[in-house]
Amino acid sequence: MSKIGITVFGSTGDLTYRKLMPAFYNLFSRGLLANDFDICAIGRRDYSKEEYLEIISDWIKKFARLEVTEEKLNEFFKHITYLKMDFTIKEDYKLLEKYYENKNIENHIVYLAVAPSFFEKIGDGVKDIKNIINPKIILEKPFGDSLENARYLSEKLETTFGKNKIYRIDHYLGKEMIRNILTIRTTNRTISKVWSKEDVASVHISALETVGVDTRVGYYDETGALMDMVTNHLLQILTVVALDDPNGIIHDEQFKVLSNLKLIEDVDIKNSMILGQYEGYKEIEEVNDNSNTETYASLKLFIDNERWQGVPFFIRTGKKCDNREVEVALTFKRQNIDVEPDVLIIKIQPIEGVYLEFNIKTPGEESGVTKAKMEFCQSCEDVFRLNTPEAYERMILACLNNDNSWFSQWDQIELSWKYIEGLKEKYKNEKLPVYTYEQGSKGPIEANNLACNEDEKWR
Repeated sequence: MSKIGITVFGSTGDLTYRKLMPAFYNLFSRGLLANDFDICAIGRRDYSKEEYLEIISDWIKKFARLEVTEEKLNEFFKHITYLKMDFTIKEDYKLLEKYYENKNIENHIVYLAVAPSFFEKIGDGVKDIKNIINPKIILEKPFGDSLENARYLSEKLETTFGKNKIYRIDHYLGKEMIRNILTIRTTNRTISKVWSKEDVASVHISALETVGVDTRVGYYDETGALMDMVTNHLLQILTVVALDDPNGIIHDEQFKVLSNLKLIEDVDIKNSMILGQYEGYKEIEEVNDNSNTETYASLKLFIDNERWQGVPFFIRTGKKCDNREVEVALTFKRQNIDVEPDVLIIKIQPIEGVYLEFNIKTPGEESGVTKAKMEFCQSCEDVFRLNTPEAYERMILACLNNDNSWFSQWDQIELSWKYIEGLKEKYKNEKLPVYTYEQGSKGPIEANNLACNEDEKWR
């Protein structure tokens, strides 16, 4: 195994503490990092190595998927160095160059766990370090402050490091049950045969949270729910559900779906999108009293292709809702008008599993129909939970193995961004309101108006 080097910019941020370091620990515990791997954690805070390791120790113990022992943790810590430097200052990159002298790293990842405003400076600094050879660059959303800025940064980084060296991560594509959608389709004849407009009445994709904006106020008030969740995570799920050939190249198939979304000029925006803001949002200290930033978005989208023509895809996401859930539900067409439809539910988070609702004869009666449920809860079983990699763990390993098939490509990001921006602009131009909804509710009641019948309503 070639020697692995991982350089993390933004190593004192929440993402690194909560997700990256636990993921690195899990990979180490599984024996998937070379024996002499090296993690260089870069930050501007004045920490010693010992102080930094003490900080991340608590986060790893809290969030690592695998058992954390002092012995294993101390062994892991031998591979981590904290390097204090200001990555906005060109001269400071000499510190990083000196650090990597004679380390002979062959497989190098540079992880930008920072705001996009720092991408260009870091790229310019890293490219001149002679001991960081052919690095793979992992980027986190948002990929720019605007579409124009994101396009510029993408072109700059691709020109500097090579198109195939840029890994734009959407951790939702690393989630177990999203990956499972394709397996469910390709290995079950009874399901694959009904995965189209002939049998599906509607598709619902839901991503609700009970928490508010918390420490992300500054970022969130500039972006809102549409840009924070819909343009990336939820359109990613939609394209995985709707792609035409589950055995094809994932990026190409997702791009086709996005290209076939109903043209913005043909969208009846009033009956296709509802935006909301939870009560009390404007009372947050950093939020403007006149803020119209949406903390909730519900959309009704159509894919104009042969497989899905006429099938509504409902998407919703919201903060301060009544429960935390990420799930996909396919409601099938009714066999009889007076009998409830069958529903296939794929639960993604926090519960992971597959649930099927179907009809049976009411037990003990000669007639009558009752809804029955079959359940597979993957996260309920310790053996499955412990053997299932976390999203970041899976995505980092894919990058180490030069597998970018589940990372987003720029053309896909740009198409998603343009589409959602276009819908939001149309919503604004028609002077449609941002509805207020109660904290702890399912969102604004007006979102129910997007459904045309009972089978299109949210569950």
